[in-house]
Amino acid sequence: MRMDVGAEGNMPHGGSMKQNEIRDAGLAESGRRKIEWVKNNMPLLRGLEEEYGKEKPFSGVRISLSVHLEAKTAYLCETFAAAGAEMSVTGSNVLSTQDDVAAGLAATGMKVYAFHGATQEEYDRHIEMTLAHRPNIIIDDGGDLVGMVHGKRPDLAEDVFGGCEETTTGILRLKAMEREGVLKFPMVAVNDARCKHLFDNRYGTGQSVWDSIMHNTNLIIASKTVVVVGYGWCSRGIAMRAASLGASVIVTEIDPVKAIEARMDGFAVMKMCDAAARGDIFVSATGCKGTISAEHALNMKDGAILSNAGHFDVEVDVAGIKKIALEEKIARENIRGYRLPNGRWVYIIAEGRLVNIAASNGHPAEIMDMSFAVQFLSALYVLNNYKKLGNKVVDVSGEIDDLIARRKLRAWGIEIDELTPEQERYLNSWQ
Repeated sequence: MRMDVGAEGNMPHGGSMKQNEIRDAGLAESGRRKIEWVKNNMPLLRGLEEEYGKEKPFSGVRISLSVHLEAKTAYLCETFAAAGAEMSVTGSNVLSTQDDVAAGLAATGMKVYAFHGATQEEYDRHIEMTLAHRPNIIIDDGGDLVGMVHGKRPDLAEDVFGGCEETTTGILRLKAMEREGVLKFPMVAVNDARCKHLFDNRYGTGQSVWDSIMHNTNLIIASKTVVVVGYGWCSRGIAMRAASLGASVIVTEIDPVKAIEARMDGFAVMKMCDAAARGDIFVSATGCKGTISAEHALNMKDGAILSNAGHFDVEVDVAGIKKIALEEKIARENIRGYRLPNGRWVYIIAEGRLVNIAASNGHPAEIMDMSFAVQFLSALYVLNNYKKLGNKVVDVSGEIDDLIARRKLRAWGIEIDELTPEQERYLNSWQ
C-alpha cells in the first residue's frame, strides 16, 4: 500500500500516513494482531516490559529508533514506551516497513514516520522527522540516524547520550567514524553481543533468507547449486540451511581463515568468477559493495536467481546489470528479470535489497526476542553510564549476554550446571 508523507502537526499520533488510512480500523487491527502474535512468542521482552514497566527507568528520555518496521520491532518500541521512553520511530529500509504494523503502532499514540515503498528522498525525510524530537538515545540499524546527526543535523548531537547499533554494516560505519575521530557520542555494538550474532545472524538469517526465497520463487532448493558470497555469521547460517534443504553449496571469500572454515564445514570454496557459472541461486551477505557484478551475471546460467542478505542494496550491482540488459520485466511479485546481451535471463529478488525482510517477514520472533533484549538492556546501560563511556564504539557487557542467555534457558525450562567452588579455584589458578 502506498501512503503519503505528512507533516507531524497534521498527522494523528505524529504519524506520516494519510489521516484516513491511519484511522482505517482494519489496517491498524491487522497490525495489532501481528504485534500481539510476536509478543506471545517473545518471553524475554515480555519479562523486560513487566519488570521495567514498573520502574520506568526511561521516563523523560527521548528515543529515536530506525529498525525494519515490522511486528517484532513494534513490540520493542512498545517495551521501551512501557519503560517510560518517549518514542519516535521509522524503518531502516524503503521496502521493509509493513504498513499495517506502522498503523497499529501509530494507533497507540506513538510517533511513526514510515511507509512501504518510500523513495530515497521520502526515506531521508522520515529519518529527519524521527530525529526532530531531539533524541537522547538512538537505536540504529545500519547507521542512518547516526549518519544524519553527524552530517546534516550536527546540532542534535548535544542532546544525544549515546545509542545502540544492530548490524554488522552499521558497526563498520561507526568504527570508521571512531578511527577518524568524528564520533560524537558512545554507541554500543549490539551486533557483536554473543546473544545477538551467534543466533540472530546465523539461525535468524539462515531461516528467514530461505523462507523468503522459497516463498517468492515457489521453487525447490534441493538439487540446486547455491552460491553464498562471504562466510561471516550470516553467511554461515545461509549456507547451513541451504545444505539442509538439499542444495550443493559453494562459498566465495576474501578471508583465508574463513575460507578454510567453509571448506571444513563441507562446502566447496572458489573465486566468484568461477562460481558464477555454476550457481542456480546466489545470496550475498558481506556488507561490501559489488560482490555480484554485471560481469559475473554475464557468466551465469540462464534463469539464475540473485539476492542480497546484507543491509544495504549495494552487494548485487543492480544498476550495472540494468545498464547492460536488453530487456527488463516483472517476473513475479518481488522478482524482476533482466535479459542480458548473451540472451540469458537473470532474476533479482527485492531489487537487490534485504531479501529476508524487504520481500518477507524477517527473522523469527524467538530470535529477535534475544536481539531486542540486548537492544533494550544496552540502551539502559547507555542511560546509566554514558558520561564515562567516551565517544567510541562500546562492546556489550558480558553481564548482559549472561543475563539474556539465562533468561532464555529459563523460558525453555532448561537448567544447566554450575561450577563448584573447587572447580572455580582450579580454573582461576596457575598451579
